[in-house]
Amino acid sequence: MMEYKEYMKKLQAGFTLIELLVVISIIAILSAVGFTAYGDAQKKARDATRAADMKAIQSAFEQYYSTDGQSSYSEDCNDMDDEMPGGIPSDPKGSANPYLVSCTPTASYDYCACATLESGTDAGNASDTSCSFGAGANFCVKNLQ
Repeated sequence: MMEYKEYMKKLQAGFTLIELLVVISIIAILSAVGFTAYGDAQKKARDATRAADMKAIQSAFEQYYSTDGQSSYSEDCNDMDDEMPGGIPSDPKGSANPYLVSCTPTASYDYCACATLESGTDAGNASDTSCSFGAGANFCVKNLQ
């Protein structure tokens, strides 16, 4: 049979409830901070992809302008098969926020393309009236010629 001192020593070998609660609380706080930082990093990465897509669209339109021979942009915004073989790229978050591409029928068929950003209202390069696509955090590109 176990003596009383050995029995008490065996009982005191574990952690107290307070110690366990403190450790669990610390882990929960660190997890919450980590998940928030991860979500922000994902938003910034998607916004960087959107900006790169807008620059690719601008490059394709400018290439069309220089190789067309007529010194004009495409009449149809989706008629960019040679310059963008895959067509106009889609938003990295899916079809819920498609890219807005507009071709204005003027003498040179001006274009404007915008992507709505997730990072907030001060993250874009466009003002509220840029390209007539409305308010919000937008990254827009326009014709250079």
